[in-house]
Amino acid sequence: MAGLRLDGAGQAKLTTLDDAQVIHQRIHGLVEQYALSVKQNKPGGAYMNNIKRQMPALAGLLKGQFGMIADLVTSTNMQMTRGSSEQIRVRTMREGIASIKAQLEIALTQTIAKHELKDKH
Repeated sequence: MAGLRLDGAGQAKLTTLDDAQVIHQRIHGLVEQYALSVKQNKPGGAYMNNIKRQMPALAGLLKGQFGMIADLVTSTNMQMTRGSSEQIRVRTMREGIASIKAQLEIALTQTIAKHELKDKH
């Protein structure tokens, strides 16, 4: 395999997914920092505020081409901002972030399968 060749729509989707994965990794790091601050009984408000700012950015990026994943991001954001104990909030955030990661990976695989250009040999 000399390299991955995609049609125009596939390239656009792949660019969107790459950007989304970067934002997702940033959010994942913030969630883990928040979880650590909760475990150590330190204030985690700064991490939570940053997560609340990043989640809509991720949803907005995905909305045009991957609406169902964007809805999952929005749903996760809503669930994690509801009033509950800190431990339940951390678990909800981790589960939501893991679910988003799985959906991004599935979308990446499906985009490649659907938009790959085949050689005419």
